[in-house]
Amino acid sequence: MKKYSAAVVGIGRIGWTLGYDKKREQPASHVMALKDNSRVKLIAAVDTNQEALAAFKKKNPNSKTYLSVAQLFEASRPDIVVASVNEDAHLSVALEILSRRPSLLILEKPVALNTREAARIKSAAEKFNVPVLVNHERRFASDYNAAADCLCKIGEVQSINARLFSGMRLYDPDAEESGGYSLIHDGTHLVDIVLFLLERLEADAGLKGSRALLKNPIVTGVFRDAKNKKIVRELCAHYSTKLCPEVSLFMSGRSRFFGFEVDIVGTDGRICVGNGYAKFYVRKESSLYTGFYSLSRDEKIVLPKKTGFFSNMVKNAVDFLDGKTPLKSSLQNGINALRVLEDIKAALLG
Repeated sequence: MKKYSAAVVGIGRIGWTLGYDKKREQPASHVMALKDNSRVKLIAAVDTNQEALAAFKKKNPNSKTYLSVAQLFEASRPDIVVASVNEDAHLSVALEILSRRPSLLILEKPVALNTREAARIKSAAEKFNVPVLVNHERRFASDYNAAADCLCKIGEVQSINARLFSGMRLYDPDAEESGGYSLIHDGTHLVDIVLFLLERLEADAGLKGSRALLKNPIVTGVFRDAKNKKIVRELCAHYSTKLCPEVSLFMSGRSRFFGFEVDIVGTDGRICVGNGYAKFYVRKESSLYTGFYSLSRDEKIVLPKKTGFFSNMVKNAVDFLDGKTPLKSSLQNGINALRVLEDIKAALLG
């Protein structure tokens, strides 16, 4: 079968070095995930850091290294190009890659710093006819896909509560140009996975339209930094949709741990999925109260030891190029997540 050539632009943490984190499920970086797929040949890496390129070359002697996208395309024509640069460089790097017309651009999340920049990327992708896959990794993970598959088993969905805990400032208006705040850096994952679940509810109900979008947030519980009131450390955004009457996004930037979880409650069951766990509950005759029903853990659902979040993303890219399947995380999906985040910021700023 055909092999696809690939290049990675930006070999920092998500681009390359997280592939050496012994605690993480591997592959955990673009370089490692591409190398792990037998249908892909990693031919090059691009970075402005010469030391990083030298270190990469020692580990990957069969791949070329370049200091710019221009140099990459002067020397080769990769089928797949990954843009895994910092948020503030997404627009310029994505536009340059798209103008070179690879077969597929894999773009790290978030798509851009804001929807205005994202619209420019979308316009360029359409102009040059280049499909874009956005790396919202949980769309590819087996645990979150199992949660989506089980939505139809828990009755009518009553609530979806998604929570993010970190120590990184949640929002700082002075960091708008860099994207160095958790609302966009980590919040894009939280928003996207909720949209993913709502999309599945929409599909299960045979509906089409904009029901899966989150609009008009009510923002509560805003906790600001004690020393700088412009900096937001915590908030909760509430929504009510036609698919689910209660959707809430809780985000903390003052926690002394990192956590990410989604809790879905239906009329006949419950799904709890987060970092390192996935639990499924179903309605059964209660062992505690006569004449009542309670929720019991469904032990029939057994997940694989690995979620496959990165390897499944690359497989989706290959299958898409083979013409077998659509992209599971499209550019529009990424833009939808950005819109939700911008609505939350607008509510914060009043």
